[in-house]
Amino acid sequence: MSDCVLLGDRGHLSESIQLDLFQTVKVRLETPKRSNQKDYKQQPYIFRKSRKRIETLFSQLCDQFMIRRNYAKSFEGFKTRILAKITSLTLVQYINKFIFDRPINNIKIQII
Repeated sequence: MSDCVLLGDRGHLSESIQLDLFQTVKVRLETPKRSNQKDYKQQPYIFRKSRKRIETLFSQLCDQFMIRRNYAKSFEGFKTRILAKITSLTLVQYINKFIFDRPINNIKIQII
């Protein structure tokens, strides 16, 4: 990846890491500032909205789809199980959006 913007969380605030990432591969790391920092400026709305969507997705994968609990015996089995969980979440989101015209995040409600 190069010439793009990555969204990071507050754990990636180090300016030296951000500068190194930009100088080596031209990737700009956007992290939200803490409200008590000197140069605090609220992130643009599109970044906040995208960040919230990503956090919601990770939370759903961990809670409802139990992505952390994986008893695979091989790396191929691990890849297959993770891919199946991500695919099922994507399918539920597709059904919610395009078939039932519901909010995309309602994955706990009965589909049929």
